[in-house]
Amino acid sequence: MPHEARAVVAVKKGAPVEVLPILVPDPGPGDVLVTVQACGVCHTDLHYRDGAIGEEFPYLLGHEAAGVVEAVGPGVTDLSPGDYVVLAWRAPCGQCRSCRRGRPWYCFDSRNAGRPMTLTDGTPLTAALGIGAFAEKTLVAAGQAVKVDASARPEAAGLIGCGVMAGYGAAVHTGAVGSGDTVAVIGCGGVGNAAIAGASRAGARRVIAVDIDDGKLDAAERFGATDTVNSRGTNPVEAVRALTGGHGADVVIDAVGRPETYRQGFYMRDLAGTLVQVGVPGPEMTIELPLIDLFARGGALKSSWYGDCLPSRDFPVLIDLYLSGKLHLDRFVSETIGLQDIEPAFAKMQRGEVLRSVVAL
Repeated sequence: MPHEARAVVAVKKGAPVEVLPILVPDPGPGDVLVTVQACGVCHTDLHYRDGAIGEEFPYLLGHEAAGVVEAVGPGVTDLSPGDYVVLAWRAPCGQCRSCRRGRPWYCFDSRNAGRPMTLTDGTPLTAALGIGAFAEKTLVAAGQAVKVDASARPEAAGLIGCGVMAGYGAAVHTGAVGSGDTVAVIGCGGVGNAAIAGASRAGARRVIAVDIDDGKLDAAERFGATDTVNSRGTNPVEAVRALTGGHGADVVIDAVGRPETYRQGFYMRDLAGTLVQVGVPGPEMTIELPLIDLFARGGALKSSWYGDCLPSRDFPVLIDLYLSGKLHLDRFVSETIGLQDIEPAFAKMQRGEVLRSVVAL
């Protein structure tokens, strides 16, 4: 029997979101029903609202969430009602060509719930990133619900489900930051500060935060940045080179995802250095670089998908780091809000006033 719940829905492109009643079905084979406790407000949700990701309206927004399993469907054996979980938007299928080659973090056929959630009139909802967690309850594939230590505060734990994992993994997995490396991170929002925390945790001897906002640079220092560069009035490439003996950084992480920041990151690297793009660009953006520079500078240009993470492996590790005081997730939580406060939270995010607004249910 369907469960009625309040949820945040983007009904049509560019329009303010609405809090509406929805129907969440009982879990079918391989699915779990989750009572959501907290969900972070991410730029991706705004992209969905504005039609920058797709046109499959209405969208059920929200995807950075923690909660408790309420019911499991047939065939689910590794989760039980009462389990505390963080939701992931990648649930490896185990069968695609990437999974079969031992690279499940690149799964090309990630699992989602088998039954749609709907408006009360039966209109199917498209769940953002296959989750849809700005809701009192949501239905996901069992592989999307990762069991973690229940003592972790849900407002902090849920952030691992997207932004924190993306940034942390961009440094640790994609960028392969190692002991003694120099690292520059462009953009010190939630993802960028998670990359700073990951680089610091991986043993980088110098972590340089680059942003145009002094407040964000102050926050970056609290996550482990050893140096800061305000690029509003300073050439960031020259500044990073000056801080690295004239060479450039071993690893540069672009957490903004714009042509100008990508170009800065490309030239901010040392010879044979690595550039990681984790900031999500708009579909209209393009980049042009001299081919001779691509050849002569060498190194690696990488895109980081979800921090190249394997949620079942990485989420519990990050939660353990949080509980031991080695990953300060609470510092990402700028405010807690209700479902009715999503539009103001979007505006604060666009103005750069918050790292994360978190809906507490």
